[in-house]
Amino acid sequence: MTDEKESTGVPDYLPGPNVPSSTVPWWQQPKLRQLYLMMIILFMASTSLGYDASLLNGLQTMDTWAAYFNDPKGSRLGLFGALPGIGTFTVFLIAPYIADGLGRRTGTAIGCAVIVLGALIQAFPPQSNPDPMYLAGRIIVGVGSGICNGACPLLITEVAHPDHRGKITTIYNTLWYLGAIVAAWSTFGTLENLSGDVQWRIPTVLQAAMPGIQLLFIWFLPESPRWLISKGKLDKALKVLTTYHGNGNADDEFVKWEFAEIRETLRLEQEAASTGWKELVRTRGNRKRCLLIILTAIFSQCSGNGLVSYYLSQVLNTIGFEEPTEQALINGGLTIWCFVVSLTAAFLVDRFGRKTLFMFAGVGMLISFSIWTACSAVYDKTGSPAAGRAVLAMIFLFYGTAGAAWPGLTVAYTVEILPFNIRAKGLTLCTCVAALAGIYNQYVNPLGLDALGWRFYFVYIAILVVECVVIWFYFVETQGPTLEEIAVLFDGDDAPAGRARVGGEKTDQAVSYHEETLAR
Repeated sequence: MTDEKESTGVPDYLPGPNVPSSTVPWWQQPKLRQLYLMMIILFMASTSLGYDASLLNGLQTMDTWAAYFNDPKGSRLGLFGALPGIGTFTVFLIAPYIADGLGRRTGTAIGCAVIVLGALIQAFPPQSNPDPMYLAGRIIVGVGSGICNGACPLLITEVAHPDHRGKITTIYNTLWYLGAIVAAWSTFGTLENLSGDVQWRIPTVLQAAMPGIQLLFIWFLPESPRWLISKGKLDKALKVLTTYHGNGNADDEFVKWEFAEIRETLRLEQEAASTGWKELVRTRGNRKRCLLIILTAIFSQCSGNGLVSYYLSQVLNTIGFEEPTEQALINGGLTIWCFVVSLTAAFLVDRFGRKTLFMFAGVGMLISFSIWTACSAVYDKTGSPAAGRAVLAMIFLFYGTAGAAWPGLTVAYTVEILPFNIRAKGLTLCTCVAALAGIYNQYVNPLGLDALGWRFYFVYIAILVVECVVIWFYFVETQGPTLEEIAVLFDGDDAPAGRARVGGEKTDQAVSYHEETLAR
């Protein structure tokens, strides 16, 4: 460890936040441009999640799938939807140790391999008794997703340039919708052009495509410099930062400052705290982080969005859109709309801030969902086609406002507020709480829709009211600081970044510097 520190030639303290990063746009810097283009491979982890969610929606429009599985409804259909979340929850304890012990790249690769296996298993169950093999495949997909998405966002956040971290990390989870688009239109294409069991088998097999590509090409990405530093591999970490953040310039002052800040902060974190699960609740700052993570995960899943994400077919049946091809077209169009909105919002995250976007989404969802409920009640009593079309319009508006925050910021906000020593565990906490919320959503929603119809929507109106209040009074804005400096917002001057002086400058000046950089 000592030898490696000396070999980097970088002192402990360097001229700090007054050291500017390059004013050249990222697309004009060859190495940074290369890094961000390679990150498309990492984004596929989120795309795989979206594919799985939309796949079940598309399969429900197919008579061949329904016949093969004896027309699943109610609790059985809910079980089909909930099993990936159950699989994700089963790896709750081991996923962060894979990411922290083996590295972000290796953790991502292991998860991808497991997803591929699960997708192939669920594509070929025997017709005589399809449930056991199909359900096993869906659980395995969830296990792989839990491992993969417990490592991949960490790599994206920790390797991105500080000036672009917010946008890049937020974009990650918006690619969920790209996977949903591929699944929606794949199922529509096979529904329109094929017959028999290949209608549903082909889209199911295609679920293995994106994690398969990611598994092959993940090794072309650099490992997280923060993980490398934590393992004492300082030369390798400095090389990553120099290559991609300094465009290959070993004398780049910003890279030297960034390396020193990361190394010093990690050293102080290791001295001040352990890395076990108890660390998540040991300090007041960490307890607040955990509560924010839990709330973010629950709100991302239980705000009414689960009704359409997994059971669009049942919702459309309640407002007069019952023809399979029509449902498939609506599903495909909705996924494209959601992707465009959420991707646009990702590029605005550093302009408006995280809390503002959360608040906009919460209020917009509450208003649109309330109108959605009212129009559903009118349709239920009158059968008015206009009321049915109004509900459909509100569904699109609901997802448009939700796209301002929840698709991208659920993961981005989680990894931002966590210090390195508990970042993997905190992200796993988010993933598992979201999975548990998803299990509730996927199991309860079809039962609620069957039993109460549109009246079931009042549950989500109440949740949205609570959501808006909590966001306004409790959420913390993280716009501006680096990953290391965000800790000051939760831990004050006791944070490692608050105690580490860089060139005699305090962290609040570093925060000011990055705010100025983002405003350029």
